[in-house]
Amino acid sequence: MTPASAHDALAVARDLAAGFATDAATRDADRELPHDQIKALKESGLLALSVPREYGGLDVSATVLAEVFRLFAHADPSLSQIPHSHFVFLEALRLQGSPDQQRFFYQRVLDGALFANAQSERGPHTVDVDATTLVQGADGYTLTGRKFYSTGALFADWVVVRASLSDGSGAVPTNKTPKAVAFVPRDAAGLDIVDDWDGMGQRTTASGTVTLDGVAVPAEHVVPFSPIFTVPTTYGARAQLWHAAIDVGIATGALEAGVAQVAKARPHFEAAVTAAVDDPTLITVAGELTVTVRGAQALLAEAARTLDAATADLTEDSAAEASIAVAAAKVAAVRACLEASTSLFELGGTRSAGASANLSRYWRDARTHTLHDPTRWKVQHIGRYTLSGTRPPRHGQI
Repeated sequence: MTPASAHDALAVARDLAAGFATDAATRDADRELPHDQIKALKESGLLALSVPREYGGLDVSATVLAEVFRLFAHADPSLSQIPHSHFVFLEALRLQGSPDQQRFFYQRVLDGALFANAQSERGPHTVDVDATTLVQGADGYTLTGRKFYSTGALFADWVVVRASLSDGSGAVPTNKTPKAVAFVPRDAAGLDIVDDWDGMGQRTTASGTVTLDGVAVPAEHVVPFSPIFTVPTTYGARAQLWHAAIDVGIATGALEAGVAQVAKARPHFEAAVTAAVDDPTLITVAGELTVTVRGAQALLAEAARTLDAATADLTEDSAAEASIAVAAAKVAAVRACLEASTSLFELGGTRSAGASANLSRYWRDARTHTLHDPTRWKVQHIGRYTLSGTRPPRHGQI
């Protein structure tokens, strides 16, 4: 059942996060997938937080949903990434789905369904090209291709596949080929999901390979994707805001873990103190790190407010401002989570490097997750906007 208010939603998220934190280190070390935790998430009603009110959802603000992601990432960064694409594709459905499609899929979500992505492909083509194709026939579409890094697909009730629309001639898709997303039930014939993710971090996201071998997709389960980027929207900014929230959550979790380690650490003999918490050099590390992490939290909150304002009054300018605010938050979040996940070892000393504590998961998760979309391009967009007012590009990664 969906929580009755945003306040209730955050309370549910905090309770869930507390449960997610239990044994998170062990799940990572053993690569034990969080089946029970995802079941609890489905039953919590939180997956319907962005469903519009007219369809029975709560339609919470970006500010609230960003905090939900941060809470989950603070507890377990891998688990927090699993519902990311769920909310991204709910936004695609809101922007491009027909009323009948919205009614059908929103109800599935209200009933606890989880959407997962099948988007990324491997080269030689660039990431804005989908070799996976949807070919329209008399009775619907046929979906063929292979996807990698399909986060959460093993837990999904519906796998949402981004594909190029093809006329069946065999022409190779390009970045100009129109795209759509196909909502495919997990048990569809021809859909195969392999648990082959072997990343050093985000180890329990179930980001495996999805193979699509002539999957039949009814026309009513295909939603246009390319038109999203022909007009001002906050689609890309939302997707990136959730990523930034995950990074901030990793940062706050790593800072908390580092502080806990100080209580167990021995002070350096040159500090001439009896407790590590009184070591002036560690006090400086903790102070500097807190400024960095709290700065990232503040930029995340500001970006969410800017995105909410743009949603309420959407124009070319407000959409651009939201994208830039999110880009700034993303840069700060990446820096904060990488710094926090490294500095926790300074705070904890040699003891913190022990394998039993598995504190390396914070850095491994941070380094892996922050590879999703290079912040060096974010800085470029921010700089151009600052100096010349050049609006950032419209795509799913800004």
